[in-house]
Amino acid sequence: MIALRNIYKWYQTGINRTFILKDIDLDIAEGDFVSLMGPSGSGKSTLLNIIGMLDEPSEGEYHFLGQPVYQLKERQRKELYKQHIGIVFQQYHLIDELTVYENIEAPLLYQGVKGSERKSMVADMLDRFNIVGKKDLFPNQLSGGQQQLVGVVRALIAKPKLILADEPTGNLNSAQGEEIMQLFKQLNKEEGVTILQATHSEKNAAWGDRTLHLLDGQLRA
Repeated sequence: MIALRNIYKWYQTGINRTFILKDIDLDIAEGDFVSLMGPSGSGKSTLLNIIGMLDEPSEGEYHFLGQPVYQLKERQRKELYKQHIGIVFQQYHLIDELTVYENIEAPLLYQGVKGSERKSMVADMLDRFNIVGKKDLFPNQLSGGQQQLVGVVRALIAKPKLILADEPTGNLNSAQGEEIMQLFKQLNKEEGVTILQATHSEKNAAWGDRTLHLLDGQLRA
């Protein structure tokens, strides 16, 4: 599903380069559940953003579902992202002007899902995660944990083939965090959803089938 070759990411300051990622080679097959660990500043979020097509490397190749991502037109790339990738952001990235309901509904609008089906899907997710009472609130009316939960629900609703999760339980209480990890495992095992999570937590990392370590921008098995 994912094949990265010789991925570098750097920022140029005058004649100097500050490297964020160095010579990353990574293969993730459909149905894998991979945990990515590393200290703050190691490049975890940058790597997830590149895989999620939100950022481009300074150098290297990326194939997703057999397609050469950087040879595609921008429209084709966006279509790949919208149809197949769900992202749980560390900083939530909810749209402030939209209610909880509208934030969760947004990926379905991008996919062109019909109104009646959208309504049913959103209602199911609100009920599943016990946030029906929050559906008309705006992000600034929610706690950090509630915003994170909405971000997770938004990533899941369109039934993506790949979930990228950046510290997915960072602001959740232990019960909510456990529920999210159990859900990820269920999606992975029962529906074949591929999951790549970046985490500081060894407990969360243990839910994955394999763990990669990122240190100073380089992957270590």
